[in-house]
Amino acid sequence: MKLPIYQVDAFANKPFEGNPAAVIPLETWLTDDVMQSIAEENNLSETVFFVKQDSGFKIRWFTPCKEVKLCGHATLAAAYVLFDVLGYKEKVVNFDSLSGKLSVSQKDGLITLNFPSQIPVSCDIPEDLIKGLGKKPVACLKSEDYIAVFDSEEELAEIVADHTYLKRLDLRGVVVTSVSHKYDYVARCFAPKYDIPEDAVTGSAYTQLSPYWSTKMLKNKFTAKQISKRGGELFCELKGERVLISGKAVMYLQGEIEI
Repeated sequence: MKLPIYQVDAFANKPFEGNPAAVIPLETWLTDDVMQSIAEENNLSETVFFVKQDSGFKIRWFTPCKEVKLCGHATLAAAYVLFDVLGYKEKVVNFDSLSGKLSVSQKDGLITLNFPSQIPVSCDIPEDLIKGLGKKPVACLKSEDYIAVFDSEEELAEIVADHTYLKRLDLRGVVVTSVSHKYDYVARCFAPKYDIPEDAVTGSAYTQLSPYWSTKMLKNKFTAKQISKRGGELFCELKGERVLISGKAVMYLQGEIEI
């Protein structure tokens, strides 16, 4: 069996920025084991599969080691392939996922994800989080991930994570964040439990960060950057119980896999 595959740099202005995702359109679902094996073979933070259905598309995301409930950058990459490669003509593409209904639109070169907000709540700081980051944050919250807040962008950039400790935490991963000089805020994301030591750009993290920073900055529109090695820019807007997350995408590879 031969399948098309696309590798897209999401939240990128040019190649080798943002977060690469593998996109595989399907006519019918493969078995879970086969999709997991493909994701492991691709060895990217996410491989996304989608199948057309009456109301849009069903979408699923796999890291190299397991399926996840929500992934921003791979959803953006999938929408980019639909809009720019496969000739999808509608203004909005609707996805059905493990996190409910998701919609994605495209305008003026920006692709916008419409995702559910995930409001983090204050919590005690786990000792493994402090050991894993090598320093104590000024605040800690939890939702899908732990959100560790620091005083400055410089402090964020200096973190050298010890994944031995971060793997012990009970949530998906750890997002560290601070205010920024150039942007409203910046972030880094670590998910070693999912074989992702540091993610390049994590769209789903901003469903947690936008509600948090909205309460601190008293506004609902933000420019943000994930200050990983590759880096990526995001434009976020909190709208009630939804978060709009916008960015650009760049095609890196088109090909075919054989299984």
